[in-house]
Amino acid sequence: MNRKIQIVGVPEHFNLPWHLALDEGAFDMRGINLEWTDVPEGTGKMAELLSSGKADLAIILTEGLVRAVSEGLQAVIAQEYIATPLLWGIHVHAQSPYTSQAELAYKKAAISRYGSGSHLMAFIHGKNMAWPEEALLFEVINTLEGAVEALSDRRADYFMWEKFTTQPLVDQGVFRRVGVCPTPWPCFVVAASAKFAREEPGVLSDLLETINGYTSEFKQIPSIDRTLANQYGQTLTDIREWLSITRWSQSQLSIETLVSVIDTLNDLNLLTNSVSADKVLWNPKIP
Repeated sequence: MNRKIQIVGVPEHFNLPWHLALDEGAFDMRGINLEWTDVPEGTGKMAELLSSGKADLAIILTEGLVRAVSEGLQAVIAQEYIATPLLWGIHVHAQSPYTSQAELAYKKAAISRYGSGSHLMAFIHGKNMAWPEEALLFEVINTLEGAVEALSDRRADYFMWEKFTTQPLVDQGVFRRVGVCPTPWPCFVVAASAKFAREEPGVLSDLLETINGYTSEFKQIPSIDRTLANQYGQTLTDIREWLSITRWSQSQLSIETLVSVIDTLNDLNLLTNSVSADKVLWNPKIP
């Protein structure tokens, strides 16, 4: 295959295996011309890129992909990528008067965009807190930098984002963390546009086999903790904690897990249309 395959993902530590594989020419050796693009805006933006055909693949949040499919995105889950939950830190500005999660009911949450993880997880958090749906208010801020600005000038009151990504801002005294909300399921999947999965199943299988070789050995790379800490501005202590609780997957997401995601989002009235789990999970044996 000669055409360039476009893959997108957040510029975070979870995705370092892809960059190592690209730097070492692992995909080129399989005849795969893969180009990575960072998308700091997150899952909502990546779903848009898949929908418009500007991306063939995305390393995307499980719940965000399901929500986007319910809205008409033609995409499939090619494979589970991170098998463990994502820890969503709940942050306020360092000078905020709020000191507990309970105080954030009816306060405005900064979200990267509607349909993003920060948007959907606000509903999961609200459910955990037994808040009514009207207690959830939103301000779209696009990126992490946008969240810093929105909380600083009080356009938003709190912000949910991956705990370790935001840790440097907590350490610097920009944010204060008042709680953590884990996803109730494996957090990241490899999603493919339905067109790409249908037209290039062999390429997709080869691509997954290549990245799985990297993720299965990732934690054994000498000094990988120092590499991660240096590259992503983290302390060694935090990176080692993150590595200890994070597991990369080399297999497909189970249909039971996907049904649980669909049912939860449905209960929260977050799905525009019904989603069939068996049609969302890619099967290379079915054209």
